[in-house]
Amino acid sequence: MKLSISHTTEYAYSAPVDYALQKVRLRPMNSPVQTVHDWSVEVSGGKVETSYTDQYGNHVDLVSITPGAQVLRIHAGGHVTTLNDTGVLGTVNGRTPLWLFCQETPLTAAGEAIRALPRVSDNPETQLAGLHDLSAAILDALPYQSGGTAVDTPAETAMQGDHGVCQDHAQIFISAARLSGLPARYVSGYLMINDQIAQDATHAWAEVHLAGLGWVGFDVSNGVSPDRKYVRIAVGRDARDAAPIEGLRMGSADETLMVSLQVQQ
Repeated sequence: MKLSISHTTEYAYSAPVDYALQKVRLRPMNSPVQTVHDWSVEVSGGKVETSYTDQYGNHVDLVSITPGAQVLRIHAGGHVTTLNDTGVLGTVNGRTPLWLFCQETPLTAAGEAIRALPRVSDNPETQLAGLHDLSAAILDALPYQSGGTAVDTPAETAMQGDHGVCQDHAQIFISAARLSGLPARYVSGYLMINDQIAQDATHAWAEVHLAGLGWVGFDVSNGVSPDRKYVRIAVGRDARDAAPIEGLRMGSADETLMVSLQVQQ
């Protein structure tokens, strides 16, 4: 499936800003499940200072604001063909060892609420089914609804609430899978939604590494494994590692964020 994606993020400030730096992970990479035909990241009100590949294999652009500017606009877009309907990325050997994805982070530390979720058996023949059961249990306990959490809400705090979004579901799932001794990681990306071109945010899901299969994806919020409607952007131990954009700025100006996203076939 060939998908066309247009994604604009605009930061508007109430006063001129002398310094701001954004870490931008908005370049999808070729992989066994997708082929990138063309892609660009364009910046208005700033510039790309440098680009590099981070420890997880993500492409990162460091974007600075033009001193004195009040608007910074980052547009990413292009065309990607998705190749897989099974949710299985496979055994992809990168620079990051599997043991790193077994370690908890401040955003994925498990407390009583997560520890109460079902554990996954250490029997390789039943682990896949067990992970799907875990995904269903999380969604049942924490239905999808926005407004209850923020970008920096830890998984345990989200699990103690009564609803959450895809970031919460992915981080809770990752935390619970790690309790069962399984390497798990966070994935940020795009999702084509049937009959809805315009969206207000990127998507997120989780991957778990299983013997004999490699990395397998789980979209808890939708109760499925990723198929050809999904485009992977970045991976990491948690939402912060794989955030499409994160950064800092100096000064006391108020900030307004606007996101425009279209994903279509």
